Amino acid sequence: MTHVDNREMHTSRWGDPASATALPEAARGLIELAFGLTETPAVETSVLPEGRFPSEALSELRAFIGDEHVLTDDDSRRRRTRGKSTPDLLKARAGDWSDAPDVVVRPASHDDVQRVLDLAVAHRLAVVPFGGGTAVTGGLVARRDGLAGVISLDLVRMKALRDVDTVSMTATLEPGLRGPEAEALLAEHGLTLGHYPQSFEYASIGGFAATRSSGQSSAGYGRFDALVMALTAATPSGRLDLGTAPANAAGPDLRQLLLGSEGAFGVITSVTVRVRALPEVTAYDGWRWPSFEAGATAMRTLAQSGLVPTVIRLSDESETALNLARPESIGDSNDGGCLMITGFEGTPAAVDLRRVAVTAVLTNLGGTPLGEEPGAAWVHGRFHAPYLRDSLLDVGVLVETLETATFWSNLDRVYADVKAALTGALGDGAIVLCHISHIYETGASLYFTVAAKQADDPLAQWQVAKTAASDAMIDAGATITHHHAVGIDHKPWLEREIGPVGVQVLRAVKASLDPAGVLNPGVLIP
Repeated sequence: MTHVDNREMHTSRWGDPASATALPEAARGLIELAFGLTETPAVETSVLPEGRFPSEALSELRAFIGDEHVLTDDDSRRRRTRGKSTPDLLKARAGDWSDAPDVVVRPASHDDVQRVLDLAVAHRLAVVPFGGGTAVTGGLVARRDGLAGVISLDLVRMKALRDVDTVSMTATLEPGLRGPEAEALLAEHGLTLGHYPQSFEYASIGGFAATRSSGQSSAGYGRFDALVMALTAATPSGRLDLGTAPANAAGPDLRQLLLGSEGAFGVITSVTVRVRALPEVTAYDGWRWPSFEAGATAMRTLAQSGLVPTVIRLSDESETALNLARPESIGDSNDGGCLMITGFEGTPAAVDLRRVAVTAVLTNLGGTPLGEEPGAAWVHGRFHAPYLRDSLLDVGVLVETLETATFWSNLDRVYADVKAALTGALGDGAIVLCHISHIYETGASLYFTVAAKQADDPLAQWQVAKTAASDAMIDAGATITHHHAVGIDHKPWLEREIGPVGVQVLRAVKASLDPAGVLNPGVLIP
């Protein structure tokens, strides 16, 4: 069973421009006061570097994949150049397509993928797996050193729901399915995966697995890597079939070598995931807290008492004031403090039971209930923030996000240190916002959004800020990334996090599975 939606994102913006809205006047006025407005239109036409690819290899690809699925035209190559970080978009807007792949190949099966990898080894070609193109840490930019060309391996034809086991509550999905496609197929069986990252509308199942994605409902449904029961991958050394039971003691869990490997160890060609029954009802509530610290304490209390809602988010004072879920309301008066959103999904009885229990805990801790409207507003805008970023880039405002995670006892330090690092690097006029959207019994994530007036060289401007923030994370004992993955952007800090022996382990796995070094070269491994 398959579901096909082959819409592609704009080359220098997020998603479908038809879904974007103009910057609201209230927000535009505040931005003009804070940063000034400088219209920065993108370059509409640009020339790609000429593809360099062995003609013999191109002929072989066309022979077994099919002419219509081996693409060398500029538009196909442009759409698979880089991801959707702010630096990616700034380069695209400036007409810089120097990282374009030489060929786009669209396999239809695991065997097709394996043959592409075999050909890549024989001809010394880099292979970059491509799902939805939503990467934000440079994971789609291959290093060309010593290689004869770059293949973008677009998994768009691998969109099947292969199997549903309603007794074990698992489903086997192919990697090219986008989030909405997977949910639509599962819904036909009364099931849901429940994985809703901000990139949900365009990100793919394979991308979720390869980056160890977390979704906005991960508090209730779990991170994607926690949902994966089994997987299949093609590697230059052969096929990997991993996962024979829900749990085992058969040595280290090799599934974890592929989950989060970002295409550097193999190409994931299917995943078997835990699924749940479609929720019968959903309910969202808003809460106000006098401070970010008080709200975080409430989150920790819920997590450690086993009363975690399906969705729980806490914005700091600055993010609450700006209300990014409703940009049209920016500038409206508010009562200060910090906004929390809680969401519940399931049967009516289960939702009522948990909602009442959570309400009692939050009330006893000093939270002020705000009713359902704030939650409804968040649901309405939950996937729209990247479109707002485009609108701000259009008027000369540098906007980018970064995230981390740490233990509860260290949360205040990490929050303060990263915020100070960003403000110090970008200047006092910069706006730094933060929210917590993923919580655990032992800790939580911190997700920062930054806005500043663009400098003459915004790429260099952001690199200074990114470096300062990343140093602050590692110096404070936090992780370099909670769910954005390593890619190229976070590689300089990975060894500080996992240590030199950890790096040796990664390099040894790479040498075993990809001895020729053709899989996403330059990504992940220091």
